[in-house]
Amino acid sequence: MKEIGDLCGIEKELTFHLARHSFATLTLSKGVSIESVSKMLGHTNIKTTQIYARITDAKISHDMAAFAGKMKGVEAKLAVNP
Repeated sequence: MKEIGDLCGIEKELTFHLARHSFATLTLSKGVSIESVSKMLGHTNIKTTQIYARITDAKISHDMAAFAGKMKGVEAKLAVNP
């Protein structure tokens, strides 16, 4: 990990543990379910995965936009069938 950090000009100490945190956060932000990420990391308890992963503001915004889009369809159906 240190060699990779040196090649990339990263001064922060890179560890295997940090790589696992980054992997969990990245996969979740790209839409992989937390259950799958948990299995990929070899966790037996999903709560462990929740500790590793950080939910980014971009992920929250994306999820809210997706939810809003789905709700528009529901609202349209309710307006037609009051």
